[in-house]
Amino acid sequence: MSRYDFIGDFLTSIRNASKAHKEKVTAPASGITVRIAEILKEEGFIENVKPFNDGNKNFVRIHLKYLPGDKKPAIQGLKRISTPGLRRYVGYQEIPKVLGGLGVVILSTPKGVMTGRRAREAKAGGEILCTAW
Repeated sequence: MSRYDFIGDFLTSIRNASKAHKEKVTAPASGITVRIAEILKEEGFIENVKPFNDGNKNFVRIHLKYLPGDKKPAIQGLKRISTPGLRRYVGYQEIPKVLGGLGVVILSTPKGVMTGRRAREAKAGGEILCTAW
């Protein structure tokens, strides 16, 4: 049985493009990957997100953000937590904080894909998808 980690590949393409100082990256899109990109934009890690359709396939174009001056990437780290082989679920009281609150944890909850902060406020636990700092 083959398993495909669609979210892991999506995060890896963002991580690699950021380290290579690319202006933008295009990746295959799904509802969950577009929502992850939107959360990263809301939290200030990326500049812009543009989903588009190229014929019969959906893609998302992500414009990366760099800090002024030394041009360091705004995304210093992006890590996949829950994988197809090992799912990681937490209750709303056990949602971890990344770098003491400086980073963001992204969860898939029954109320949708959201940050750890919003999940705590909504008292919704779920699957930890990734962390970004």
